[in-house]
Amino acid sequence: MSAAGGDRAGDRRWRAGDSREEIGAPPHRGGAGRRRRVLLTAAVAVAVVVADQVTKSLAVSKLTSGPVHLVGPFRLELSYNSGIAFSLATGLTIPIVIVVIAVVAGVAYLGRALPSSPAAVAVGLVIGGAVGNLADRLFRGHHGAVIDFLYSGFWPTFNVADAAITCGGFLLAFSLWRRSGPRGASDPAAPASGQR
Repeated sequence: MSAAGGDRAGDRRWRAGDSREEIGAPPHRGGAGRRRRVLLTAAVAVAVVVADQVTKSLAVSKLTSGPVHLVGPFRLELSYNSGIAFSLATGLTIPIVIVVIAVVAGVAYLGRALPSSPAAVAVGLVIGGAVGNLADRLFRGHHGAVIDFLYSGFWPTFNVADAAITCGGFLLAFSLWRRSGPRGASDPAAPASGQR
């Protein structure tokens, strides 16, 4: 091979390596970040399901004799809800189960492309809450009803799963709102002014 040919080959190799450096990430870094976010979503969802089911089991075993006052209007009071979150749409167990399964599957599918760790946590909260309430309907034998035990006096009685779904929804909306702002303010990977 001539010296000129060797120089051209080396130049091509240098340009390929330079292009990787310019984007600031080695090959497959995006895939690794996506896998980490998926694992984070799964971990949060599992934690929510465990916390939800443990607290519901404690409520069933400890609150059957009557409510327990906490502070002010707040108390622990056992109730059963055949509707969706916060006692809405009561009596529609089978349609609710079908809708919840479809929603969980859709959210899990879309969750593969989460843009940030806060969004991954938010989706994990929503999935975990939905699965926790779905487990009540399918496995607890209360005629498709969900166990609620957190009473506030100014809000329908709810449980850990309901709280997780609500917090996850707000966190997801907030993280996506921040993501949709100016690129320089929301994307840490955006190049600084005057740099290439």
